[in-house]
Parts: sequence; structure tokens; C-alpha cells
Amino acid sequence: MSQTTDTRNKQLLAARAGRDLRTLRPVEATPGFHRLAEGSLLYRVGGTVVLATASIEESVPDFLVGKGTGWITADYQMHPRANPKRRENRDGRERPLGGRAREIQRLIGRSLRAAVDLDRLGEKSIHIDCDILEADGGTRTASVTSGFIALALACDKLTNNGRLKRAVLRDQVAAVSAGHVGGEYALDLCYAEDSAARVDLNVVATARGAIVEVQGTAEGEAVPRRDLDAMIDLALEGIAELCSMSRKTLESAGVDLDRLLIKRAVD
Repeated sequence: MSQTTDTRNKQLLAARAGRDLRTLRPVEATPGFHRLAEGSLLYRVGGTVVLATASIEESVPDFLVGKGTGWITADYQMHPRANPKRRENRDGRERPLGGRAREIQRLIGRSLRAAVDLDRLGEKSIHIDCDILEADGGTRTASVTSGFIALALACDKLTNNGRLKRAVLRDQVAAVSAGHVGGEYALDLCYAEDSAARVDLNVVATARGAIVEVQGTAEGEAVPRRDLDAMIDLALEGIAELCSMSRKTLESAGVDLDRLLIKRAVD
């Protein structure tokens, strides 16, 4: 083993902090963290922290006006001190929103629209804001997972105050990364693991295992199909765990998720 490889392995072991590579990082979720938003969640996964809020508007974009359907959209921003060194990007005043952030917020929007029957929502918009307070890998997947919980909290509020007459959620949605690190399959990569990964995948899926989106890249040598399949399978196992966590988080906030799910609801 070369000195470089040995050093990298020691760094990975330190980053893992005793966590098996096929195990999710510890998750903490605090619903209702933001006092003013219709739905909100402070979400911590390992060293990554996201504040997700869902805001309801009684209007839709111009291209949907009069069509009787709703819309889900998302914004994603890194707090200036989300990384070890402050970045000059608050509100886009000092630096425009970059291509990476735009791509991620589109991913979040697509993922959450897959969770909602927009026709049942009616001419309403739900805007999901994901602010990354601390970043240590997996910020886009954490944003999708926390964004869904914030969305469900907002839908519950709409239902309770009579602004939603029918269930609108098709299924739970969550996301997680998977990779090939140090010759092993890895789940929910932190920054150090992601940096050393031969392959990095981001997988979005439902609680029932239906895939919404897969993003993946091989660094250097191409990856065999069997490895890709194995990483997707591992990610789906992690997403099932995250959906279970999401349900428990909603229950702790007094939300009956089954009431919000179309196929499990009595209309």
C-alpha cells in the first residue's frame, strides 16, 4: 500500500467515525423550526445541516393560470459560512447564483413535484427553500429529504384549515447518495468519502422503491453495470430508512401522513 493510499484510508476512517460504509449517517430532524413558514424543518445528517421551509401561495406561474393545476418549486442556497471558509454569496448580491445551485434547485423541484398530484393541489404554489447552514457532503439529497417533510407539514396545514379538500401526496420521496469508495460500496457519503469515491451517485426515490431520478458519474475508469446496480440497490435501502424517519418526524409533529397520501386516503 502506498503512503498516499494509506493516508487517504486513514482520512476516510476518521470521517466515518466508526460508521459502517453501508450505513446512513446519524439524522436529527426538528419540525416546526421556523415560526412563520407553513412547513419547516431543521435537518441534520452527519455534518450537513439544512433549514427547509415550505411557503404556500394562492397563485401559480403565468403558464398555469386558468388550468386548475398547482405548482411546486424550490430554491437552494449555501449560507456564506456553510463551509470552513466564508463564501461571498449572500442573497446573490456579491456573487450570482451559480450553475451548481441552479441545477440542484431544479432537482429538488422535480423530485417534490413527483410526490404531488398537482391537479389535486389546485391553483396553489408551494415554494420550498433549502438553506444549507453547514455542508459536509450530500447537501442536495438532504435538501430533497428535508424538503419533502416541510412540504408534508405545509399540506397538513392546508388540510386542517380547509384550503385542501383532498389528499394530494402520491408517495413519500427521499434521496441519498451512494458510491464506490476504497473498493467498497458506500451509502450517504460525507465530503471526505465523496472526494475519494470512484463513483458517486445521487438517487431520489419513493417509499415504495420507485425511482424519481439518478445522477451519477465515474471518476476515471468506467464503472461496470453490476456495480451501478449494486449502488442503486444500496441507495434504495437507505431511502426506505429515510422514509421511515420522515414518517416518525411527521408523527412527532402531530401529522397523520396516511391522511395526506392519495391511495391511503378516504376522499
